[in-house]
Amino acid sequence: MTHQTLSHPGLPDDPRANAAEPTPSCPVEITLHALRGRWTTLVVRELLRGDRSYSELRLALPALSDKVLADRLAHLAEAGVLERERRAGWPPRTLYKLTPQGRRLGPVLQALWDWGAEV
Repeated sequence: MTHQTLSHPGLPDDPRANAAEPTPSCPVEITLHALRGRWTTLVVRELLRGDRSYSELRLALPALSDKVLADRLAHLAEAGVLERERRAGWPPRTLYKLTPQGRRLGPVLQALWDWGAEV
């Protein structure tokens, strides 16, 4: 007779879900790290609406400083959430677009919104 693991609704059937402390390999920690920092979710939201240039992001989020926007874009690129595409022309233009992995954050943000709206 084989042993079957009892699962709990809402918890993954994965040994990493039984961690006694946060670890860098935990999928939840990886996701939270990618979304860390104020304004990050709003930058992702804008990119979920379509590819954007730096100036288009600035217009969409006017209260966001240049320094913080540049930091968030660099962090999201490092996390594999977005990619930069250099466009030829004068002046040269950089387009920011979500990677396929970044697009998968759409339902995550929606779930966070739904949970927060119920509290």
